[in-house]
Amino acid sequence: MRTLWLLYELGVDFELVVHDFGPELRSEAYLAKHPLGRVPALEIDDKVLFETGAITEYLCETLDSGDLFRAPGTPERMEWLQWLHYAETVAVHGAALTQQHIVIYEDKDRSPLIMKLEARRLEKTLEVLDAHLAGRDYLLSTFSAVDIAVGYSAYVARVFVDLSQFPHVERWFAMLNRRESYQRALPPEGANLIYKSDRYTLD
Repeated sequence: MRTLWLLYELGVDFELVVHDFGPELRSEAYLAKHPLGRVPALEIDDKVLFETGAITEYLCETLDSGDLFRAPGTPERMEWLQWLHYAETVAVHGAALTQQHIVIYEDKDRSPLIMKLEARRLEKTLEVLDAHLAGRDYLLSTFSAVDIAVGYSAYVARVFVDLSQFPHVERWFAMLNRRESYQRALPPEGANLIYKSDRYTLD
């Protein structure tokens, strides 16, 4: 979704190939593109990129007119890189909670302790984000690709923690929700969703 959202923001032509989770991602053909059998994989210029942060940086470097990227030597370059990689700091806790609540099917195999710890760690990452967003609309001076990167992490976080605890994050995320490119990147009607509930808790 992050890469799709970015492509819509860039306004470039592309072909979207959707793969269902399961055997298709473990086929020889797909593993030749992404050796871990995950998404996304970007095929561009006869090459393949399969790491989302690298995809974001490469697309911005090569296709952006300057609004979404902060090039080397520009004043906000350091912050742009920081928030691009902070997206993964947030996302790793969402991924752990996704595994515990959704990927592991049997209650007996789930760990309430891990769920509690990861939910709290996720909240701590959002506390940092909330403090940064106080008095500002976006992570940098204007909307950029790092709002997409961290915005997707907030999209996942919202099913595990209550974003209303973080009023600045909640306001920022609501602004992102209103962007046409965000709306276009959402799973289509009838899609086989990973998150089938609005909230996953220990209860």
